[in-house]
Formats: sequence, C-alpha cells, structure tokens
Amino acid sequence: MVKAQVYIYSNPFDGFPKPGDLTIIEEDLRPLLDGEYLAEAHYLSVDPYMRGYAPGFKVGTPLIGGQVALIRESKNPNFPEGKYCFGQFGWRSYTIANGVYDRSTAVNMQYVLPDFKGLSPSLGLGVLGMPGNTAYFGVEEICRPKVGDTVVITGAAGAVGSHVGQIAKLKGCNVIGITGSDDKGKWLCNELKFDSFINYKTQDFKKTLKQIAQDGVDCYFDNVGGEISSIIINQMNSFGKIAVCGSISAYNEKQAKASVIQGPVTLQQLRMEGFLVTRWNNRWGEGINKNLQWVQEGKIKYRETITDGFENMFQAFTDMLKGVNYGKSIVRVKSLIK
Repeated sequence: MVKAQVYIYSNPFDGFPKPGDLTIIEEDLRPLLDGEYLAEAHYLSVDPYMRGYAPGFKVGTPLIGGQVALIRESKNPNFPEGKYCFGQFGWRSYTIANGVYDRSTAVNMQYVLPDFKGLSPSLGLGVLGMPGNTAYFGVEEICRPKVGDTVVITGAAGAVGSHVGQIAKLKGCNVIGITGSDDKGKWLCNELKFDSFINYKTQDFKKTLKQIAQDGVDCYFDNVGGEISSIIINQMNSFGKIAVCGSISAYNEKQAKASVIQGPVTLQQLRMEGFLVTRWNNRWGEGINKNLQWVQEGKIKYRETITDGFENMFQAFTDMLKGVNYGKSIVRVKSLIK
C-alpha cells in the first residue's frame, strides 16, 4: 500500500504565513480503479497565487498547487506508466488521478508532458508550463507591444516577469524591470538583456522611472500592484495598455493601500485588463511549443531556484514570498528521482 504525505491547511494565514499554519499528514492510498493512475511527485511548484487565494481555502483541506509527477502505475491509456505528467494535485507526494478535468476553466488540470527535447521535466512548472504561458499569452494577447514601445514589468526577476521581459525584447521593445535587489537587476540586464532596472527598495522610484522612461510608458505588466503600480500608471502614455497578472504586494497585508489611479486611467485613456492564463486553456500546447522553440533557439533563458525535500515546501513557499528566488521556485523530491 502506498502512503502519501499531504500538507493540510491547518490555520488561516494571518498576514505572512507561519509554520504552524500547515500540517503534514499521511494517507493510505487505495488500489487503482479502471481509468485511474498513480502519480509520484518529483517536482512541486510554489507560486504567489497560493497566498493570494488563501482566503478561500477551507481549513483541513490540502494546499493547492501544481506538480510534475512520474506515472508509477496506470489503468488509464492516456496516462502511460513511466511518463511524466503535470497535475494540479496540490502539496502531496502521491496522488490517485483519473485524467478528467474541466477544460473550460482548467480546474484540476492534468496532461502528459510533451517532449521537452532533453530538457528537465521540471520546466513543466516554469518556462514550459503555467508561468511561461502566462508570459506568452499576457504579452501576445493583452499587452501587444509594438517595436519601440517602453514596457515596464514589476516582479521582473520572478518566473513570469523574467519571461515577459524577454518576449518584449524579441518584439523590439525598451524593457524596464522592477526588482528588489541590485543582483537581480544585474541578472535581468546582463543575462536576459533587459535595457534597465530599478531597485524599488533603494532608489527613489518615481524619480528614477521618469529618468529612465523619459518618453513615458506604453505597456505595463503588473505582477505586484500597490503604490509602485500607481506611480507607473501615472507615467503612462495615452492609450497605454496594462496587463494585471497579480498583486503580490497585497497578499500578506491586512489593509493594503495605494494612490487612486482612475484619474490617469481616464485622462490617458488607458486600457487595463486583468487575466487568468486559463483563459487560453484551449491553446495551452501552442504556448508551450512556442516557448520551447525560443528556449532551443537561445532566445529565452530561464532560471530555477530549487529547494530539495518535500519536507521543505513551506520554507520554499515563504522564501518565494520574500523574493529570495530568481526565476521559478521549485521543490524537488530528490529521494524519488532516480
């Protein structure tokens, strides 16, 4: 009998998550039924949205999240034994799944990973998974920048932001990344070829943005929200576009505040649109294939911050919320990977 370890949401997050908020329990898994398969977690994702969705979690339920898992046993021909799959299985080491999910909303998304051409299956959680598709569709369908546009990205050193900036560069844009350390900023500019960065923790943000974006901002990819977003929106050009992907700055705040933005949105006739990447669920493979092509061509680079050990998921989660990670934050269950 297979025993699964599962992280249970024990106490509602009150501000920043604390160790006692989650509890690891063990479950005995039953034998498979026809149409089911057994997934063994090898790589698990920690993402900002997990904290953002926390107010809707029910105490006593497993924490949500995606993982790349090895199919250990299968009675489902669409999920063959020995293949890697992606599944929204949550924070658990083993899962019995049946491959069925709501394709209109991608709730409980499950699919066998395509051929990554020798690249690590862990990329199915990052550049060749949800974050990569978020960047791809967010730029292609929401921002739609033109050659010469100035594009500003908050959370620029994260899995989504670092990818967004590189796609914008491929389109001939002037790209400004907002981050919280000079080391991350240097990585963005030296390795990923962003044009410039602003360290919002050490620089006068409003003044520096005016100096760097002297002709204004045309596109803004917002992962953070808060006062920084208000400053950027106030410096946007007429008919500028804003893609709202997240609000990291407010996830741990009990009462978040930022300046009113309705004035500049109206006067500059800005288009501001929030989105969930699952909107393009019917084009999921398109995004993965395009990002894989760019990676193989050396046009998109990526970085993974890997924490070893299922027992260290909470640490990886809180490190990610503190901005410790470069690129995609992943937990590797090293003991299970042969």
